[in-house]
Amino acid sequence: MPLEELLGHLNKLANASLGLWDVPDGAHARLINVSENATYLVEAPGGYRAILRIHRENYHSRRAIECELEWIDALAEAKAVVTPGHYLGLDGQAIQQGQAEGLDDPRFMVLFHFVEGAEPDENGDLTGPFEELGEIAARTHLQSVGWPRPADFERLTWDIDAVFGADPTWGNWRDGPKVDAGVREVLEQVEATVKHRLTAFGKSPGRYGLIHADMRLANLLIDETGTRLIDFDDCGFGWFLYDFAAGISFMEDDPRVPELKKAWVRGYRKARKLSAEEEAEIDTFVMLRRLALLAWIGSHIEAPEPQALAPDFARVTAELGAAYLKAFA
Repeated sequence: MPLEELLGHLNKLANASLGLWDVPDGAHARLINVSENATYLVEAPGGYRAILRIHRENYHSRRAIECELEWIDALAEAKAVVTPGHYLGLDGQAIQQGQAEGLDDPRFMVLFHFVEGAEPDENGDLTGPFEELGEIAARTHLQSVGWPRPADFERLTWDIDAVFGADPTWGNWRDGPKVDAGVREVLEQVEATVKHRLTAFGKSPGRYGLIHADMRLANLLIDETGTRLIDFDDCGFGWFLYDFAAGISFMEDDPRVPELKKAWVRGYRKARKLSAEEEAEIDTFVMLRRLALLAWIGSHIEAPEPQALAPDFARVTAELGAAYLKAFA
């Protein structure tokens, strides 16, 4: 259904569902973001604020969402990074389910604590934020390597098959907007090179494990008390260096990226070892992520952000790919 119509139904669901939690009288939910999920700011008289996430249908199972919350709690317990907590419903469950008229299926919902702070300004000096982002990534990776996950732990996988396989998570990059013959010729070579290099790079436990997978500046909230990492909806199994690639999502062609990479690596090495070989492969993960984003834009073109990115994304991806091939093919 058209996005505007869908959001109308989800807005009704959001506000009708607030009684599933112990929220103050007079609370109201207002849409603040739509991507994979619809995210709402819940406000009530007296200053109460919370964040309601209504999950996209057929994306995560209930168990997968439980696993996300389990990892968030484990990171907080290990003091690896400050993460947002969540509220239990009146039934004692973290995950609630509801359905509104006009929606074919019920939706999973989670109510998170509101997190104070502002994301770093992308137009400002990002060297410091990226150095901190690298250190945060390293601490989450250390916790990931040492954490004894539950046997039935279930999350997405961000590997070669997830991006380039027969049933890619976000779709096929070839179906992205404005992927013409010239763009496709370059990116076919990029895909082949990325697959070859990452197969050789391998999935040893020191290189591959549970990652945030969307560690962008937009998911850092900073205030005078410190920095918090939010939005673990994409967390899953992937290469640890994918977290840098996610960090520069949609700005891979920014001339500051080489310096930001140096800052991220510098921050990372404050908390965890990173070999010269691993550092040298970072650009491969950038191209893996960029092709995944091209597919994401194509499969989510009804949303405002993909529509805004669509006109030039394929062309710029091919330009980045040509430079990558010159250096790595």
